[in-house]
Amino acid sequence: MAPEEIANFTKIVLAHYAAHGRHDLPWRRPEGDGSFDPYKILVSELMLQQTQVPRVIPKFQSFIEQFPTVNDLAQAPLADVLQTWSGLGYNRRAKFLWQSAGVIHASYDGQLPEMVDELVRLPGVGLNTAGAIVAYAFNRPVVFIETNIRTVFIYHFFAGHQAVKDRAILDLLATVLPNDVRTWYWALMDYGTQLKQTTGNLNTLSKHYTKQSTFVGSRRQVRGQVLRLLGQGISTLEGLRQQIDDTRLFGVLEDLAAEGMIQKRGDYFALGNDVP
Repeated sequence: MAPEEIANFTKIVLAHYAAHGRHDLPWRRPEGDGSFDPYKILVSELMLQQTQVPRVIPKFQSFIEQFPTVNDLAQAPLADVLQTWSGLGYNRRAKFLWQSAGVIHASYDGQLPEMVDELVRLPGVGLNTAGAIVAYAFNRPVVFIETNIRTVFIYHFFAGHQAVKDRAILDLLATVLPNDVRTWYWALMDYGTQLKQTTGNLNTLSKHYTKQSTFVGSRRQVRGQVLRLLGQGISTLEGLRQQIDDTRLFGVLEDLAAEGMIQKRGDYFALGNDVP
C-alpha cells in the first residue's frame, strides 16, 4: 500500500472516531492514573464475543461491581459468577472467565499476562481475543481481526471480492498500524459498526464467514433457561420440567453437569456447589 493511501485511509478512520466514536464505553475509560485495567479489558472482551455492545454495557457494570478485581473473581463461587452473568448468553464464557481468573491469581500473582502467547493459554481466550487485550490494555503493536475490523478492510480494499481471506486483511492491517494502537483499534471497531449499519453485512464476503445460529428454539436457549432457573435456587428434574417444556432438557442437564456448570446430587440440580 502506498504511503499516501495509508495516510488517506488512516485519516478517514480516525476522523470518524473523532466525530462519532463511542468514547464513553465503560471499558474505554482510563483509571485515575491514565492506565487501563487489563482485568476490565479481559471481562469486556469475553462479554463482547458474539454479543452486541448495548447488551454488554449493563452486564459489564454489574459484573465489575460484584467482582472488582481478578482476585475477587478467582475466589468467588462459580455459582455467583453464573448468576451475575445470567441473561448475557453463551454462559460458557462466564466459566472461562472464572477459570482464567483462577489461573491469573495462582500463576501470575493477579497480574494479567502481557503477551499473546501467554494469554491464549487462558480458558476462552483465542488468538484474536488475546490480541485485543494486548492492544487495549497495554497499547502494544499487535494485529488481530474480528467482524468490525473485517468489515472496514473489505469495504475499502476488497469491494466486489469473494472469499476474502483473513490473512490478506491481517497483512494490510500490519502495514497501517500506528503508534497509538489502542485508539486505532477503537476507531476501526466503531467505523466498522457504522459501516454495518449503512452497507449491510460485508462479512459475507469473507472466506471465514459463518452465520450465527438462531437463538429462539435452540438448545442454547434451553441451556440459558436451566442456568437462569438454577440461579434462583436448587431444583429437581421434575421442577425444571414444569418450567421448561422441552424434550432436550435431560440431555442439556447432562451436558451442563459434564462441563462443570451445574452439579447433580441425589434428586437435585444446582449451580456450583449449592446442593443440599
